[in-house]
Amino acid sequence: MPLPLLPLAPSVRTATSAAIPRLGDLPWIAGYALAFACAHHIAAGWGGQGYYSLLYPAAGVRLALLWSRGPRLTISLIAMELVVQTIAGIIVPGQPGWLTASIGVARPALTYGIVVWLVRHLAARSSSSLGVAPMPLGLAAVTAPVAAALVSLPWSLLSPELTGVVGLRQTLASLTGFAVGDMLGVLLVAPPLLWVIQAAQDRTLVLHRPAARHVAALGEAAAVLGAAIVASLSLVRIGLGTPATPALLAVAWIGLRFGRTASWWAILIVAAIVLPYTATGMSVAERLALHMSLASIVVVGYLAGSFADAQARAQTDLSRRDRLLFQAERLKTLRAMSVAVIHEISQPLSTLAIEAKHLHEITVSADPEIAQTSALIDRKAAALSTLVRRLRRFGGRAVDEPSALPVSALIENVAALTSAEAKAAGVVVEVVPIDPDLVVLAQEIELAQAIINLVRNAVQACDGHVVLSANRHDDQVVVTVAN
Repeated sequence: MPLPLLPLAPSVRTATSAAIPRLGDLPWIAGYALAFACAHHIAAGWGGQGYYSLLYPAAGVRLALLWSRGPRLTISLIAMELVVQTIAGIIVPGQPGWLTASIGVARPALTYGIVVWLVRHLAARSSSSLGVAPMPLGLAAVTAPVAAALVSLPWSLLSPELTGVVGLRQTLASLTGFAVGDMLGVLLVAPPLLWVIQAAQDRTLVLHRPAARHVAALGEAAAVLGAAIVASLSLVRIGLGTPATPALLAVAWIGLRFGRTASWWAILIVAAIVLPYTATGMSVAERLALHMSLASIVVVGYLAGSFADAQARAQTDLSRRDRLLFQAERLKTLRAMSVAVIHEISQPLSTLAIEAKHLHEITVSADPEIAQTSALIDRKAAALSTLVRRLRRFGGRAVDEPSALPVSALIENVAALTSAEAKAAGVVVEVVPIDPDLVVLAQEIELAQAIINLVRNAVQACDGHVVLSANRHDDQVVVTVAN
């Protein structure tokens, strides 16, 4: 199936926004300074000698602002964190080591800004599930804390006097606490902040009465999580430690069943039980172990919920495309029937118009009433004949205008729409990787329907394997359906 290739326009390079904040960003930056100071103060309850805090809510505030307002605010956030740490006395300008301490404060925020930029850049160019919301945010929430800890590793090894940790083993344990604390702070704090920011920007904060299905879902989630908590407490009572497996399985189940919001509430309940307990007097090793278990629960629950949300959104898009293709097929059938009917009546109507004109000509000198009637018949027949000719011309051409259509996206949609039918027939539909720069000027629905018909014919006539591919030949794109 050869298609004319649509030349791509030259890439438009967007200039990177300046690091200087805009006027509208100033309230956000000032609010960040206050929120960072409060969150940093809260983190002190889970700190230790030579260890980073095992719960660092300030990281969640940082990621929420960078994700919602863009990584261009990274320099401004670094400046605010330096100011807060200076006021708190952590950085004392002029004293020995103050410059190294300032770099240590700025390094995590800079790493977060770079990770957010990379994830958003890759998600915009990705055609896989990682490019479907909310998977990019989940990827950034897990990657940024780990990246910040890895970037701090050389500094911790070369400057042990600043961290109070000596030796590779203790340094790795300290940075593990760094990553765990940041990850907990991000995954517990960033989601509700982003929800509030989005609601404030869109002004769509509307509370609805819960439907019956929501109440049933809440009951199921509460039962699953309650059973997991009871199981964990029972295992603790009989002296088997503090197992994280029951809570992890429960949160993963809730995330896969009900999405990211439900999983976050389940995570919040588990954290509300674990965090106060770990703030009591216990060894750093025990506290680190519990927080690592909590971090695993948080990561699994958040990713399970993100996957469920992305899957639901993809299913919605596929359903919408199926409806559009079905409607297009019905419209094509109706148009074909209309053209056939118009074709059948056009010939006798033309004859009738000719006879009416002749009748009018021979009755002009007859009785006035007869002449008037014949003239009326002539006018009506001529008008009706003209209308039929217009309808015939209209029905003979497509009413939807062609548009720029990426061939790779077209083939992927066709493969998705035919996958169920192919699977039922025991046929594997394989899509050969297609150059994303192949773009044609075409009518998407009609072209997709044509390729779907070819794939269906191939599925019915093959022995188990159909291959979809597209290649460029001179100024055309050839789409091939092979079995």
